[in-house]
Amino acid sequence: MEAADFFAHTKENVDQLYAKLVEIAAAIRNPWLRQLVESVVLDAEIVPRLKRAPAAKSMHHAFFGGLLEHVISLCGLCRVVLSHYPEADPDLLITGAILHDIGKLEELSYERSIGYTDEGQLLGHIMIEYEFVTKRIDSIEGFPAALKALVQHMLIAHHGKYEFGSPKLPMFREALMLHYLDDLDSKMGAVRAALESDKGEGNWTAYSGALERRILRTDGFLSGTKTELEPQMNSDKHR
Repeated sequence: MEAADFFAHTKENVDQLYAKLVEIAAAIRNPWLRQLVESVVLDAEIVPRLKRAPAAKSMHHAFFGGLLEHVISLCGLCRVVLSHYPEADPDLLITGAILHDIGKLEELSYERSIGYTDEGQLLGHIMIEYEFVTKRIDSIEGFPAALKALVQHMLIAHHGKYEFGSPKLPMFREALMLHYLDDLDSKMGAVRAALESDKGEGNWTAYSGALERRILRTDGFLSGTKTELEPQMNSDKHR
């Protein structure tokens, strides 16, 4: 038996999610960024942890496999937004999306239940991943110093605000895009979790700490409206 048999876990197939991640990494055209990302996602010691880790303890994607699900979802959002803003650098944005939460592999404990490691409590995932990714970059001979600075900045700025734990505000286009897309995916993950829970009252979910509000179950709220509209819609068809 696996721990995931007793605790919440992603509904997706983690092997398929990981295969998508490898495919996304391989599609990065910038050779420096591709080498950096692949040095992480293809690392035999990291892969099993990447398939198992949650994205958070409680805020969003707080279940086994949640980190991988969140990263793949975020990469999908990046692709959509990049089609609307073609002036942005896709390789830089996708690199940020893949690596922005890699520190959670060390910040969180997830062998049994989900919690925080001692290092996670003391440093947090932003500091952990900054050091980890910097070491990976420094191991790649010739990695451009300017590109290194941009990757490092995306890592430390992805929370977007000082009060949310970012040492710096996002200060270039792709860093700003990463923050807002990460926030969107996190919020939608929290909405999904609230709506899937059977807790709450009437058409409202229980209070969500991640969202700082309750969420309206619109299907239930609109159920009477749909019934009322059907006779009108049917009569319109015969005019």
